[in-house]
Amino acid sequence: MRRPGKLSLITTTILFLAAGGPWLAGSAGAAEADGFLYGTVLTEGGRRYTGVLRWGGEEAFWDDLFNGTKSKLPYIDRLPEDKRKRREIKVFGLRISYDWDEEATGRQFEARFGDIQEIRPTGGEKVDVKMKSGTVYRLDDGSNDIGATIGVQDPDVGDVEIEWKRIERIEFAGAPASLKPEAQRLYGEVTTENGVFRGFVQWDSQECLTTDKLDGDSEDGKLSLEMGRIRSIEKKSRRGSTIELKDGRKFDLRGTNDVDSSIRGILVEDERYGRVEIPWDSFDRVDFRTGQGSGRPYAAYKPGVALRGTVTDREGKLWKGHLIFDLDESESWEMLNGEHDGIEYDLPMEMVRSIAPRDQDTSTIVLRESRELRLGNSQDVTEANAGVLVIPAGGGSERYIPWDEVRQVEFQ
Repeated sequence: MRRPGKLSLITTTILFLAAGGPWLAGSAGAAEADGFLYGTVLTEGGRRYTGVLRWGGEEAFWDDLFNGTKSKLPYIDRLPEDKRKRREIKVFGLRISYDWDEEATGRQFEARFGDIQEIRPTGGEKVDVKMKSGTVYRLDDGSNDIGATIGVQDPDVGDVEIEWKRIERIEFAGAPASLKPEAQRLYGEVTTENGVFRGFVQWDSQECLTTDKLDGDSEDGKLSLEMGRIRSIEKKSRRGSTIELKDGRKFDLRGTNDVDSSIRGILVEDERYGRVEIPWDSFDRVDFRTGQGSGRPYAAYKPGVALRGTVTDREGKLWKGHLIFDLDESESWEMLNGEHDGIEYDLPMEMVRSIAPRDQDTSTIVLRESRELRLGNSQDVTEANAGVLVIPAGGGSERYIPWDEVRQVEFQ
């Protein structure tokens, strides 16, 4: 789901209905169930509903992201007082200073559903999230993931929509082998100004199944097209797109955020980079493909482990141990965020081999598959980074290294 902003419960419910449930029914034919969200929702009334889950009419798979705000930052007190509240951002080439109290505002929490064991609302906009590693995070609001209506396709009950305030907890589990969903996950090749991204597609940050609908105005009137019937979508202008169906028919559509520059993002789960979000200005076209399954099963997401590695400082000294990156990320499931030419990257830390600051605004990221990215425009990879805390494995004093003293961070 989108990180910034909030949706009301009513709006979220409307989005869920618009997504075209039931999400496992349709004309697409049998599909693999491995990648689908699955689990049990326990309500405050003592009822249990078990089945495939759809989160607020949007997320439906284990590699989708759950977002919130961490309410506790146990390592932020290592940040020197003079750096705690002053930050700079670059706007139109100008540096602007501002006050920022991280202890009061928290930090963004972002995790794949496959890394989570349990989610437990604790009242209002607060929630406890238990990871597979056993670590529990107390979150505040920070996205529309918290407060969403949860859809459950329970084979013994039918399709159920459960309001957030009715939920006691949600327990995740792998889908049973007997489950045979008929809707398929969208997969495609997204062509951009910066190359082609291949992987599972979430269109407009919402449509991800062949039964979801793409809406737009044509010269003949309003159209609502099943995503599974679409062969390609090509940007025509900021105001519209050309849609080609699998039967060869084409439509020029406009008037909705499914087909114009008001789109909320084109997400691609590219196995080379994790999740990328492509804005309309960079997007050229998407060509959909079939037969790619539904993604990794729940069991494939192993419990996170502590980040370990070596920090080389500007003087060439090496500091080894458990790393707290940006005084926040401490486990392998956590996300490194950055942007290149308008395209946003969410990289699981387990994919990252090394990070080296290039200048105040960017860092070079080397992935374990030896691919290299130069990313900017996020706290993780710019001078806004709070630095790295190194806790020696064999005991001894911890070492805090400010970001402007870091030459390279290399992970084991």
